[in-house]
Amino acid sequence: MFELKTIALFMITAIAEIVGCYLPYLWLKQDKSIWLLIPAAISLTLFAWLLSLHPTAAGRVYAAYGGVYIFVAVLWLWIVDDIKPTTWDIVGALVALAGMAIIMFAPRS
Repeated sequence: MFELKTIALFMITAIAEIVGCYLPYLWLKQDKSIWLLIPAAISLTLFAWLLSLHPTAAGRVYAAYGGVYIFVAVLWLWIVDDIKPTTWDIVGALVALAGMAIIMFAPRS
């Protein structure tokens, strides 16, 4: 159960980070409203707070989180950008998730 909670928290964290970066991208690259920066700032604040909820060392959390971020970014590519991931996108995301699992769930002495 701990593992599922950890992965779910990482996925929510990744969505908060991606939204916080995607909204300024829309403003800068697609001439959307500057008001998008307000929810972007809120989303990035939420992202930082969510990362602080993990009960292990910050460096370990950041390293493992990167694997989930890669996976969620590939999902974003598919769902939001409407670009079907390649086989290599999927393989890379699965390798990143495997790395996250090793870092977070390996036995510790």
